[in-house]
Amino acid sequence: MNREDFLLLKQNIIYLDNGATSLKPKIISQTISDYYNNYSANAHRGDYDLSLKVDSKYEETRKLVKDFINAKKTKEIVFTSGATDSLNKIIFGFFRHYLKESDEVLITKSEHASNVLPWFELAEELNLKVNYISLENLEVTLDNVKMSITDKTKVISIAHVTNVVGDIRPIQEIIKYAHSKGILVIIDGAQSVAHMKVDVQNLDIDFLAFSAHKMLGPTGVGIVYGKEELLNSMHPIIFGGGMNASFQFDGTRIYNDIPTCFEAGTPNIAGVIGLGEAIKYLNKIGMDKINDYEQKLKKYTVAKLKKVKDIIIYNENSQSGIITFNIKGIFAQDLAFYLNKYNICVRAGNHCAKILNEDLGIKNTCRISLYFYNTKEEIDYLVKILSNPNIKEEII
Repeated sequence: MNREDFLLLKQNIIYLDNGATSLKPKIISQTISDYYNNYSANAHRGDYDLSLKVDSKYEETRKLVKDFINAKKTKEIVFTSGATDSLNKIIFGFFRHYLKESDEVLITKSEHASNVLPWFELAEELNLKVNYISLENLEVTLDNVKMSITDKTKVISIAHVTNVVGDIRPIQEIIKYAHSKGILVIIDGAQSVAHMKVDVQNLDIDFLAFSAHKMLGPTGVGIVYGKEELLNSMHPIIFGGGMNASFQFDGTRIYNDIPTCFEAGTPNIAGVIGLGEAIKYLNKIGMDKINDYEQKLKKYTVAKLKKVKDIIIYNENSQSGIITFNIKGIFAQDLAFYLNKYNICVRAGNHCAKILNEDLGIKNTCRISLYFYNTKEEIDYLVKILSNPNIKEEII
């Protein structure tokens, strides 16, 4: 689907590492070049036509994001440098001031490092308790969430779709139950927003974090979505130009309203404008169409992989386009290097989920992560290479 728009695919590469970052259609580089070549002024700084054009393009992306995730207002959309930055801004900007000593935070052992390490840091600072929702067949269930909640639980912070297991969490049900207990919920949408329709109002999400680069956009751009009333209680954690209305020599200072109080300094203007173009591109295809295609390709891929000798598939039944596997007797990184000889790109390692190994039963795995431009023909070629009867000898 739309493969002609991706110049990298003309290099005879089979790219199956979309969970790390997606490929970029050529319109993205053209849009970014247009900014740098034709109207490369700063945003929200100048009183001349070039700068006003930048302001218009920059704020157009904010509206595109707002509509893409169905937020109520554009002021609920904050630009960051990525999902990692977004989660840190939420955790240290809001929850550092919301949580008290002995409060409990619920995460899972399959969370990305960006949704684990900031909580460890804050827990040490405020003497909080970080607890884990038990996994059932490596997945999160509402029943296990209910069993993990205590009267001290104040926040649940989980991925919508995990980057190793690829399970799609029942976040609507989780959020509804959490809210009935007065618990706030952060959703890491890095692996979901690019692949399915995410409606923050329908799901009643409190905070959502995601990245542009996993959804066809540039690197170095991310999003914080937060309900307006929560963002109004969030503190900036970076200070400087652009986020203040005034300050005096005696320390008196007034910061701007949301969202600009969280966007200090010159932003990644070209990246934000590129994200806007990526959203237009995704909208033109249709998120439902993308999700339906990925679901079918995932089933096809699993069925084909199961025919490979000595393969272990760890998440056969997960619903996303992520497939985690190993070949018995072959180290994951060695297998990835072997596939690279045939221009096949997969991820190998612990995938930034370093505390999942106890539940998974192994530390390192290979990961295939699909997107709409992948094909059955690519999967057939992958399976052909993995089915080489001499694969172990060639790797060793």
